[in-house]
Amino acid sequence: MEINVDSKWVGVLGRISRFGIPVGDAVQCGVCERRCVLKPGAWGFCGNYVNVDGELVLGSYGWLSAVEVRPAEVKPFFHYWPGSRALTFSGWGCNFTCPWCQNWHLSKVRFGRGGRGMGSYFSPDELVGLALTEGVEGLCASFHEPGVILDYVLDVFEEGSRRGLYCCVVTNAFFTLDALRALLDAGCDGFSIDVKGCPETYARFMGARGGEEVVLRNAEYVLEEGGHVEVVFLVVPGANDLRECVEWVLREVKERLGDDVPLHVNRYFPAYKYSEPPTPLETLAWVRERARELGFKYVYVGNVWGGEELINTYCPSCGALLIRRHHYGVSEVNLKPVDSEGYECLECGFRIKLKGKIPS
Repeated sequence: MEINVDSKWVGVLGRISRFGIPVGDAVQCGVCERRCVLKPGAWGFCGNYVNVDGELVLGSYGWLSAVEVRPAEVKPFFHYWPGSRALTFSGWGCNFTCPWCQNWHLSKVRFGRGGRGMGSYFSPDELVGLALTEGVEGLCASFHEPGVILDYVLDVFEEGSRRGLYCCVVTNAFFTLDALRALLDAGCDGFSIDVKGCPETYARFMGARGGEEVVLRNAEYVLEEGGHVEVVFLVVPGANDLRECVEWVLREVKERLGDDVPLHVNRYFPAYKYSEPPTPLETLAWVRERARELGFKYVYVGNVWGGEELINTYCPSCGALLIRRHHYGVSEVNLKPVDSEGYECLECGFRIKLKGKIPS
């Protein structure tokens, strides 16, 4: 059902959400763990969901800020459909308050306000049709937090998976379990999840006390349900780079998600309202080495230039080069497929966990 959200926005349509929970004359949003309770006419923290006559409505349904074809490696996904391309799309807004957001021009803009945050309208059918025309292998919701336009993402993924496309998200993973279950049921099986830091980081910078537990809980759930998870740890000076914070992140991720979850240790650069200098390279090197000491099998360093060894995949058993990467692409593969989610090292036969097809 489509309804007019606000008559002053001519042509803007909203869609009633499947995640609305009546609370008297208000409605509670069940998409993310903020669980906003909205009085009639009120918009949620993310600026996308609104109470219209007692119904939770995604007011920004179909209005996209960006639509681009991008390699899987950019997201980053190194063990999920390596070498493939996905039609990548985004809306507006976010449910976190990261002051260093690299995509703040999308995530910090509230839909439709002041003539901004409108973009171009794509129905799910139109977006999937564009993906097929472009000849890509998949769909990816990214750039801002896809959870804040979840009903649209679900409709796109349901149509995309029906037509043979893989579906993935780049996310802070602050979903409710109901929302996460809906994503999995819609065909989303790839999750690039940002782990922002330790509990203090979430409370001080994300505006989400206890958010670290939600994120790790959800990552565990995805893995239990057969989905694929890669963890991104953006190391930010003054926010999550203290030794005890780094140790907390590494230990929690390893203990709860396992030592074969790909870990991306990424470099921060000043952006939006955060002006600390870029993450020192020696800090990134230390985090990488500490992760390897703790037993992580696949540790990558991103947002740095030079040094292919930082983004290549090597066999944890014999050290052989398995996947060579260059400029967000795959240039060499030395693996033998054994089933739908496993490959073997050509040198020693060690089983490498990968999801999706890879170039031969």
